[in-house]
Amino acid sequence: MIYLDNAATTKMFEEELDIIKEYACNSFYNPSAGYAKAIENSKHLDEARRAVLKALNAEKGSVIFTSGATESNNLAINGSKRNGKWEYVFSVGEHPSVFNVAQELINQGRIVHFVGLQKNGEVDYSQLEKVLNDKTRLISCMHVSNETGAINDLAQIIELKKKYAKNALIHVDGVQGFCKIKIEKEIIENIDFYTISAHKFHGPKGVGALYVKNIEPLKAIVFGGGQENGRRSGTQNLPNVMAMKYAIEKINVEENFIHVLSLKTAFLKVFAGYKGVSFIDGQSPYIISMTFDGVNGETLMRAIENEVIIGRGSACSTKHAGNRILENMGYDKDRVKWSVRVSFNAYMTIDEVVKAGEIILNAYHEIWEKVK
Repeated sequence: MIYLDNAATTKMFEEELDIIKEYACNSFYNPSAGYAKAIENSKHLDEARRAVLKALNAEKGSVIFTSGATESNNLAINGSKRNGKWEYVFSVGEHPSVFNVAQELINQGRIVHFVGLQKNGEVDYSQLEKVLNDKTRLISCMHVSNETGAINDLAQIIELKKKYAKNALIHVDGVQGFCKIKIEKEIIENIDFYTISAHKFHGPKGVGALYVKNIEPLKAIVFGGGQENGRRSGTQNLPNVMAMKYAIEKINVEENFIHVLSLKTAFLKVFAGYKGVSFIDGQSPYIISMTFDGVNGETLMRAIENEVIIGRGSACSTKHAGNRILENMGYDKDRVKWSVRVSFNAYMTIDEVVKAGEIILNAYHEIWEKVK
């Protein structure tokens, strides 16, 4: 079985099982308690925060541990909203855990602007420029598209914010970027919130974090014992946090990027010259959106799932018809229907991805012969 749906989730490093066991069964003490062993665990949490900051290239700021990206995105958006005639700006390419929060803001009567996408999957910066103003409270735009691998130009978004919306905060859903795409120091210094999720980079499910440049503008949306600087109450998931720390420190972002780029190149070479097969050339090598003319993507996915696992798009949207992102990029309904998503991890081999490509291509030809 060759797994090519790594944008949905990744396999956890096996060493993390021992870490989880250690903090669940031996060093199980509540980090918020006052005795020595608990205080030691609190220090371990702080070590994990420093690991996140280092991976983000951030010299300062806070790290709030959460249950994952959905909670982190909700915290960043709902925790930064204010009463009054403030305006909120989102790209239409956002993950449901951001896009649906934006919809809820509309339900609350707030002013929300959605910015479209370019043909390459990036946000439309000219549209963004037009909607920004002194009343803009929040700009939320993902780092890397979970559908196409398009990398948004965060530097350009930062410059537009400085020019037109000086009062705004910037939130970046970094789920498909963290531990995959290098983040420059100059970028993170100008971002207010950055979301991460452990299971997207070989950590455990059910844990993530929100990087916060300045904790003061962020209000809590969950209330209780005041953990995580008073912004996210609830006993911290120390076993999974420490496993996530292990994954962060094991990954070499730059080396992995080069290797995954070679995987993508070898994989696409399998399809070179074949009519009916096309792809969106997103800048991230980790994700490819592919189209197989005349064949329903769902049919192709099911035909090969005993040998190769691919996806249709966001795992959080598989029960919904269509694809909001591809449609907003200008692709017609047929192209959307014929699309699949292929996503790699850095621990695969070229032989694996080439074999997977051949299996996909053969299955496509077999199905096409039946339906043409």
